[in-house]
Amino acid sequence: MLNGRAGRLLAVAASTVAVAGVAAATLGGGALAKTSKTKGPRTAHATVVDAKGRHVGRVTFEQRRGSKIVTVSARVRGLPPGFHGFHIHGVGHCNHDGFDHAGSHLNPAGATHPDHAGDLPVLLAQRNGRAVASFQTDRFSIGDLRDEDGSAVIVHEKPDNYANIPTDRYDPDPDEATLGTGDAGSRIACGIVR
Repeated sequence: MLNGRAGRLLAVAASTVAVAGVAAATLGGGALAKTSKTKGPRTAHATVVDAKGRHVGRVTFEQRRGSKIVTVSARVRGLPPGFHGFHIHGVGHCNHDGFDHAGSHLNPAGATHPDHAGDLPVLLAQRNGRAVASFQTDRFSIGDLRDEDGSAVIVHEKPDNYANIPTDRYDPDPDEATLGTGDAGSRIACGIVR
């Protein structure tokens, strides 16, 4: 048995090793737990092409883990100046013959326009044909965009009126085209969400 100064030094050394071991185990477990829980946001993107198949832009989607908010960022060029309807359509297909294979607006709830999950704010193209937009939505998740048949981003030739036709001032009342698409016209660009 050690006594005196040697015994006290050995006791301090043993205590230091024990504390260091507990700290390492705690930090290690904490670091492992943190790594497994913070893998970063889920993301998706769509490369946007025009009717001739030329790359004209990109749309990105970002959703933080545990959040219902999706941040949408769009950059599109080569558009006629002015406002353009901008939607998520319910099928991930961009044929170059009018982009009609992308189906109708993403609409799992069966709502009318402008309450489809895929109804987005219009894009405003400047005189140089470039449109840039960024906004947030809680109408869909990244998982919704990647369902069994996928989804696609569509840019339309005209503005979306969001079915905003006051029934007390106009006759006829909003028709099926208005309630379905917002009268945004033909599809001029498309991007499959991946």
